Amino acid sequence: MCANFGCGFAKPLPLLQKKTAPTLPCDPIRAEIPALRGAEIAAVYYGQRQSGDFYDFQRVHPQRVLFGLFDAAGHVEANRGTLCAAQSVFRKLGKQLFSQDDINEMDAMIELSQQLNRAVLGAEDLVRSCPAFVACYNEGYGIVCYANAGHTPGMVRDGKGVVELPATGLPFGLFSHITSEAAMVAIEPGAAMLLVSRGIIEAAHKKEEFGMERAKQALARAGGQNAKEICTTVLDSVRQFMGTPPTHDDVTALSLLRASA
Repeated sequence: MCANFGCGFAKPLPLLQKKTAPTLPCDPIRAEIPALRGAEIAAVYYGQRQSGDFYDFQRVHPQRVLFGLFDAAGHVEANRGTLCAAQSVFRKLGKQLFSQDDINEMDAMIELSQQLNRAVLGAEDLVRSCPAFVACYNEGYGIVCYANAGHTPGMVRDGKGVVELPATGLPFGLFSHITSEAAMVAIEPGAAMLLVSRGIIEAAHKKEEFGMERAKQALARAGGQNAKEICTTVLDSVRQFMGTPPTHDDVTALSLLRASA
């Protein structure tokens, strides 16, 4: 029985007229924070992602954990491909480079940085700048090997105060050939490491920015109970400074806290 539709045999459509489902942009895989021995790590993101902040973690060896905070330029809809490409290299190559027992971690970090730069350059997005802070924590030695590719400085708080971890190279995606460098910093028992996105540093109130000094002060007064508390203390400091929820940009904090001896 044919109701509402004409009966008969329709001619098949030519192959070129067949419709295919549109290709949807990928989304970065949600990060699962690994458990650490004698330390803990946490990341806190304020609100919904609207720009290029993205963090990731993975255990790459029985005593090494790789982590990173990326800050791709542009709106969230425009930089998905860049972040997906960077995450793919971060996870696959990071596992290969840091999985062996006897490696030079700084050499491995330099190689990872160079390949991340190529991944950003080769992404289909028009994004051509992706500052990032990529690091590997060695649980056995309490040492972080890192590369700061044009990202806001990392910070380490210990018994002597708070020190900055400045850039070791240019943001990923600017040039096909870059000179990558890596550095190391010891995280002594009870010390904490903090990474913050550009949205925290550039948060403004009456044309005055929150800035690095306030970020360092927030880290200095943050409690040492857990890594998440450090992150939330920094985000609360930004909100209080602005007098309003920080929705001007992505606002992200990532912290590594080593347990006291």
